[in-house]
Amino acid sequence: MPAEPAAEIRQALFNGRDWITTEEWTDAELDVMLDVASDLKRKFKGRVAHRYLPDQTIFLMFFDKSTRTRNSFEAGITQLGGHGHFLTADAMQVSHGESAKDTGIILSSYGHAIAIRHDLIPGEGNAYMREVARWAEAPVINMQCDIDHPCQTLADLMTIREKRGRSTRALKVAVSWAYAPSYAKPLSVPQGLIMLLPRFGMDVVLAHPPEYNLMPETVAAAERNAARGGGRFRIADNMEEAFRDADVVIPKSWGCLDTMGADPSESLRIAKKYAHWICDAGRMKLARPDVLYMHPLPADRGNEVTDEVIDGPNSVVYAEAENRLHTAKAIMALTMAEQAVEYQPGGAG
Repeated sequence: MPAEPAAEIRQALFNGRDWITTEEWTDAELDVMLDVASDLKRKFKGRVAHRYLPDQTIFLMFFDKSTRTRNSFEAGITQLGGHGHFLTADAMQVSHGESAKDTGIILSSYGHAIAIRHDLIPGEGNAYMREVARWAEAPVINMQCDIDHPCQTLADLMTIREKRGRSTRALKVAVSWAYAPSYAKPLSVPQGLIMLLPRFGMDVVLAHPPEYNLMPETVAAAERNAARGGGRFRIADNMEEAFRDADVVIPKSWGCLDTMGADPSESLRIAKKYAHWICDAGRMKLARPDVLYMHPLPADRGNEVTDEVIDGPNSVVYAEAENRLHTAKAIMALTMAEQAVEYQPGGAG
């Protein structure tokens, strides 16, 4: 019998590149990122060592609470052979007014990357990251800001491809606001989704009550990316229209843009008018029978979504959450490695 052909091995290197929004990366570069994530996932599952970042250090700065983001980066850098320093703003001189310039220069002289989560106040997080990046000599990674959550949305795209194949053209995706009484959540996940998914041919419908508009610049980017990528983007004022015949539904809460910085409690007060915006079995029946239910987590069970849906057969939230590890590792490996990362292309789909 003829020998099996050797698996194709490619190399990629994006050393020193900042990962602040997906908008700065081309479609081809994002494809490489996803191929590397899939390859790292195979290696992780097979217990194959992949120490692409031996003895490297990443500083993980958190201005907000985190479960998946913190642990995916801490576990990820360890598996890549490096070390992560968990830092909170109240434990740093940032809380006493130290400038982004000083923080960027000093931390990048101590290690090999700076990752930042700063997401709750519109107009602050992304600007802060870009100022750190302006002065840092190491890559800056956005772990979630006020504009985008590029680690989450990359994992979401990876999950969609795993479940529906590499070609995502004409898939209908509903990105909908949903009610949550817990806290006024950042706008960055829905904004990141509407900017990213139309680039890969998906038809995205954004649904929200009138008070819960997203940032105009992200909506404009979604429209541009849909026109360029062959997808479609439109806005609806009800969940039913968004869910009808959808292949993927991503219903989650976010706060009012106009009140997030000054008075987040106002977002919660307004939200009570829309407590009926919940992802339940009735709305899921409007979508296709094999629809994927997705959520970045944590979900407000009984408010954003019923247990029947999130624990049901269409839910892929745990696979989605697991992919946060592999995409975080791909981002770090490709931007921090000094030598090209070898990977086997393919993977999802």
